[in-house]
Amino acid sequence: MGKIKVTETKLKDVKIIEPAVFGDHRGFFTESFSVEDFKAAGIDFDFIQDNHSLSTQPGVLRGLHFQKGQSAQTKLIRVVTGAVLDVIVDIRKGSPTYGEWEGYILSEHNHRQLLVPRGYAHGFVTLTPDVNFMYKCDNYYDAAADGGISFADPDLAIDWPIDIEKAITSEKDAKQPTLKEFEAENPFVYGEI
Repeated sequence: MGKIKVTETKLKDVKIIEPAVFGDHRGFFTESFSVEDFKAAGIDFDFIQDNHSLSTQPGVLRGLHFQKGQSAQTKLIRVVTGAVLDVIVDIRKGSPTYGEWEGYILSEHNHRQLLVPRGYAHGFVTLTPDVNFMYKCDNYYDAAADGGISFADPDLAIDWPIDIEKAITSEKDAKQPTLKEFEAENPFVYGEI
């Protein structure tokens, strides 16, 4: 019991993880995380912090976020209730997929998880009400290392499933720089994180 399926993605070092789910007329059971199973699948991170957010409405857009420097984080993401389009952007200078993005549907029904390596900007938009969004991190949050890029960056041209002019977002997220504007201070270098 508890084995996982790992799928590589187009973006370098990003993986979709699907744990075994056992269901019957009562509901389901799954091991959402097992160090042993993850290590056996080649995913070996020391996750030390769990985060949980609730978004009560469809159209809540959070991101695109990251932690800089020594506070950079690898994240293991899942949705407990509801559904999101989860979007990540490779911001590691020199990466073969630098500046590229992908989006993945994560939901309470598909039980998928997303492994987001250090050096990726991450965000999501809620597709349903009452989204409980959880993720593990391999580093502690540091407010001084908090960073982000614009979810509306025209060069990235992310295909959000909502009108981003009507997105429910924070003032901070609405004012993030584009990837080009961030480039001069970008500390992420492929192969060095």
